[in-house]
Amino acid sequence: MTLPAHAARRCWHAAINPLHSTVYFSRDLATEYAALGVTDSVAVNLASRSAAMGAVGPGAVTAAFYNYRHDLVATHLPAVWRTLTPEQALAARLRAVDATLRRVLGPEAVESPELAEAADLALRAAEACTRHGRTLYAAHADLPVPTEPHLRLWHATTLLREHRGDGHLAALLITGLDPLEALVSHTATGHGMRPKWVKGIRGWRQEDLDAAADRLRARGALDAAGELTEEGAALRERLETETDRLDAAPYEHLGAAGLARLHELGGGFVRRAVMGGAFPADLTGKA
Repeated sequence: MTLPAHAARRCWHAAINPLHSTVYFSRDLATEYAALGVTDSVAVNLASRSAAMGAVGPGAVTAAFYNYRHDLVATHLPAVWRTLTPEQALAARLRAVDATLRRVLGPEAVESPELAEAADLALRAAEACTRHGRTLYAAHADLPVPTEPHLRLWHATTLLREHRGDGHLAALLITGLDPLEALVSHTATGHGMRPKWVKGIRGWRQEDLDAAADRLRARGALDAAGELTEEGAALRERLETETDRLDAAPYEHLGAAGLARLHELGGGFVRRAVMGGAFPADLTGKA
């Protein structure tokens, strides 16, 4: 089925990935993990994101996450699994999702028929996701689907988010962008995380970012001011186009009308979440 150009990409960016990502910046996640004895914010992030794969070590997580500094990952994994189990981590994350969505969306939205409809649409799209070569998607696809609509929606956006993300890693390798070059070039678009968050969450140092910028300049992708050149913008577009190709199946399965409706509904919930304080005000941008 032919979809409008970039429709799936726009839906993913506006309605799917942000809704899934609300939990990563939530005080509820920190509270749930602190109750289990994990208080370091990096350890919380790594455990909550990797728990679906089981008590894996740093090598597997660095590979699956792609753009985290391996030394940072190795500081917390597998050590965190001596404090809590992956099953406890997943249960705590779902409790945090419940509290977060109720808080940032409000009870009216959480209990609305529109949210239940969005959950059904997202789960229908996820029916066409595939496991082969997609580590994080496959791990989350083995988890049970929650029963409450807002948790079903979050679970479905997680599946769709990780499915595209796993394909994106393949596209990064094809395009020839290493972890830091991917981060720096994404920041240069104005839509990626600001450097302070790349350093704080991913564990990179300023000299790492500077070296990646130099490599991108050497291939003509960045100018002297750190802005994307015409070649850099084309490189990023080739990357996203290949990612689109690898991630087309769920949205072709959903169809153009269903995709448009999911974009409409999910985008509305994301806007409510943003207004509800789900994300730091300075999360994205170039500076």
